[in-house]
Amino acid sequence: MGDDRGGRNAPGNSSYGSTPFTRSKSHFTDRITADGRDGRPVEAGRYRLVVSRACPWASRAVISRRLLGLEDALSMAIADPVQDDRSWRFTLDEGGRDPVLGIRYLGEAYEARERDFPGGISVPAIVDVPSGELVTNDYQQLTLDLATEWTALHRPGAPDLYPEGLRDEIDEVMREVYEDVNNGVYRAGFATGQKAYEEACGAVFRRLELLSRRLADRRHLVGDSITEADIRLFTTLVRFDAVYHGHFKCNRWKLAEEPVLWAYARDLFQTPGFGDTVDFDHIKRHYYLVHSGINPTGLVPVGPDLGGWLTPHGREALGGRPFGDGTPPGPVRADEEVPPPGRAR
Repeated sequence: MGDDRGGRNAPGNSSYGSTPFTRSKSHFTDRITADGRDGRPVEAGRYRLVVSRACPWASRAVISRRLLGLEDALSMAIADPVQDDRSWRFTLDEGGRDPVLGIRYLGEAYEARERDFPGGISVPAIVDVPSGELVTNDYQQLTLDLATEWTALHRPGAPDLYPEGLRDEIDEVMREVYEDVNNGVYRAGFATGQKAYEEACGAVFRRLELLSRRLADRRHLVGDSITEADIRLFTTLVRFDAVYHGHFKCNRWKLAEEPVLWAYARDLFQTPGFGDTVDFDHIKRHYYLVHSGINPTGLVPVGPDLGGWLTPHGREALGGRPFGDGTPPGPVRADEEVPPPGRAR
């Protein structure tokens, strides 16, 4: 979650020692709700979402925000994909400061909330603009609340990403995807022993094979439209060949070599709200430059060829309605555009 270097700023305060990789729970779990029952009411313009386009956990929030049309209600700060010793920084902005929060490092919002807090500085995070204090870094709950608590601010035609009648099934699928795939690639990549690595890598591919069978005759993971479950699987799949296959040694096969999952991932990538939020340059530079213990030379691979993401996928033949009774989001805001896959900056 968020900061993948280990120690104070590890993802979810993770451990990379001789024990198996673990990911601790988010420290700040305040919820922003429609009725403000936790003291944090939904309010347009009050909060700022801080993300890195490199981070799969943060990318969930970026996709959800765009699909739901929350761009005007919830502003977004994009951190530099390469951290320094103080973690996520706003060096992509003029003067090296976030133009809304006025801070150089996300850690300043964490410290404003709780000085010397335990844990890591992670994204996604939501900051209260008036006070400058962090509200939440609960990456598991954050997007569910965007889908269910922010409904008054959703765009007309926004999809229901967490339909009430399907939540039990969605939760079960997401639990399995998280354990074996989302977090599984990290357990493989940061393993320090052969046995731990082989167990984690084996679990990744066993789950991917089960997901392939599930998706062979259905367009989406649960129901006939996009849900939170698809978003969570997509953010790992879109990084698979670019970083997890080589960098994390999840190399039993490439995503592009698995027909069902490759078609499924391309289908989502070509759906408005998914691929138009993905920045492969940020993804590759983050993983290969930040994880110096895995890649001490700091070399960023030139491959793989990313042009395949835009090739026909044929998944329309399975039916389904990607946005359910809703409609696709409109064009990407000019200040949030990303380069198409394969095109240099």
